Amino acid sequence: MFFSNTIQALEQSIHYSSTKNQTIANNIANVDTPNYKAKNVVFKEILNEELGHNFQAKRTNERHIVFGNDNTKNYNIVTNNSTTYNHNGNNVDIDKEMSELAKNQIYYQAVVDRLNGKFNSLKTVIRGGN
Repeated sequence: MFFSNTIQALEQSIHYSSTKNQTIANNIANVDTPNYKAKNVVFKEILNEELGHNFQAKRTNERHIVFGNDNTKNYNIVTNNSTTYNHNGNNVDIDKEMSELAKNQIYYQAVVDRLNGKFNSLKTVIRGGN
């Protein structure tokens, strides 16, 4: 593999960012919906849970299939039921959502730029360094 699992990791990052963007947009669209509860895409909790399992697989040959390299998403969408900001039971904080949207857009652009860099490197190699 040219870049080990870099391209796959960047692809997963783009999926994560896209899902986060859709979730934030949904929260913003429902800012005035009575009893709507804000949702969030979480990754860190999944990572910590997986790290706690101490699962280790040993490959005896580099051509063997890598364990744990499945295409399942490494994030979940969770609903925040613990707060209420508005008198109608809604808990969307529009300022927080707009801030999260801006951070996510910067993250997405950084991942896309990194992926473009990988493809440009590959294109350079294919053309023989020209």
